[in-house]
Amino acid sequence: MHILKLINMRKIFIVLLSLSIGFVNAQTMDANTAAKTITAAGLKKHLSIIAGEEMQGRETGTEGERKAASYLVSQYKQMDLTPGNAGSYRMPFSLFQDKVTASSLKVNGTSYTLDKDFWISAAAAPQKSFTSPEVFYVGAEFNDKSTLDVRGKLLISSEGKERAMSKTMAAQKLGAIGIINIAKTNPTMPSNLSGRLAFAANTNTFVSMTVSKTVGAALLGGTKEFSDQEWETIPVGKYNAAIEWSADRTSVTIASANVIAYMPSREKTDEYLFITSHYDHEGVKNGVIYYGADDDGSGTTGVLAIAEAFAKARKKGFSPKRNIVFMNVSGEEKGLLGSKYYGDHPIFPMEKTTADLNIDMIGRIDPTYKGDSMNYVYVIGEDKLSSDLQPITDKVNKNYNMELDRRYNDPKDPNRFYYRSDHYNFAAKGVPVIFYFNGTHADYHKPTDRVEKINFDLMEKRTRIIFETAWEMATREDMLKRDMPLNMPATR
Repeated sequence: MHILKLINMRKIFIVLLSLSIGFVNAQTMDANTAAKTITAAGLKKHLSIIAGEEMQGRETGTEGERKAASYLVSQYKQMDLTPGNAGSYRMPFSLFQDKVTASSLKVNGTSYTLDKDFWISAAAAPQKSFTSPEVFYVGAEFNDKSTLDVRGKLLISSEGKERAMSKTMAAQKLGAIGIINIAKTNPTMPSNLSGRLAFAANTNTFVSMTVSKTVGAALLGGTKEFSDQEWETIPVGKYNAAIEWSADRTSVTIASANVIAYMPSREKTDEYLFITSHYDHEGVKNGVIYYGADDDGSGTTGVLAIAEAFAKARKKGFSPKRNIVFMNVSGEEKGLLGSKYYGDHPIFPMEKTTADLNIDMIGRIDPTYKGDSMNYVYVIGEDKLSSDLQPITDKVNKNYNMELDRRYNDPKDPNRFYYRSDHYNFAAKGVPVIFYFNGTHADYHKPTDRVEKINFDLMEKRTRIIFETAWEMATREDMLKRDMPLNMPATR
């Protein structure tokens, strides 16, 4: 009887000891301690895979993108994070792209050659064929303030100070059916026979193309190429020109997906904090891989490392007050498409999303930066939507003393970075955001954006401060206030 009592007392002591150890661990794993689990070596390990040769530049809708998504899913599974989309880590979406396989042009019975005499875009090519017996010449400086009646007409414009794109937009706005822009110097790039990705097949009937001066002269009744002086004297008005333009245009469907995982909360189970990046890049062009180590392999690696740090903290007893969602979107390089899809089809309510911390390029140094280049990060968006944003960032930064450079909050900033990454599609729905960014550099959107050029020590520091900011937002009692205006135009 005495021996049994001793055994039972020993069992109780062991249970109490284990509970005590768990309590100590829960207390000692604070934000700063957890942040130290994010290391330069760990970041390099992930990024070397994400921006490695096997991923082939991760272009949206390609096998490389799918491999990158699979890697992200595998890591979230290892962290034991919850799938974000009804049991799946993937949020699939479909995109459409126009493709032109062949195109021909005749003017007054004379045939002309693609990429020698005329240049086209898949988005502005006819569905099959286009004919017109006449054109309307609008001169070189046509714009949307023109008083010419161009409704229902096919326009032709010579090259001047007004950009061809501006004239094309003006023609659409003023009701023309199309525009032909005459180039003083023939384009050196081939026609863009694959259009931009979009959420719906292109039903646009407006047509446009660029033509050489030889074709331009034929359209305006000339028998030879006009001189520069002759171009300046050509009167505005209608010209007879029999145009036959055909294009073999199809629309193909491209499958893509966002990757979403989250750490559930035991308290405010209907509230969410997002940490985002885009994992797509430029893919392969002319046989050359665009690795995208900084853009945005670095941000995607940062999201993984932050998720991993939270997962390690959870094993020590940490539990966030609100759910923490980790989302890597695709289609950013094609026009913020993945985040737009999520914004239009949210899995978690936007009105219950306290903030989005978006990480897009945190592994390099802006060569134009004038401060301490080894101790800065650009923070963008804190002056919008919530007065809580900047105080939180400043509080967290007391542990780091980084230079939090807010220059790109300036509404007059010509770079317009606030509108150029995925946080925008959260802000547009009223969600407070912070965009973390290192600025551009000589390797931006070039095949030389490679892992060996990443500054992992600086990337470690930037990732840690984002992690601690997320910790602060995930554990505070209340959601961030939404007490400041959006201050954004209707379109980007």
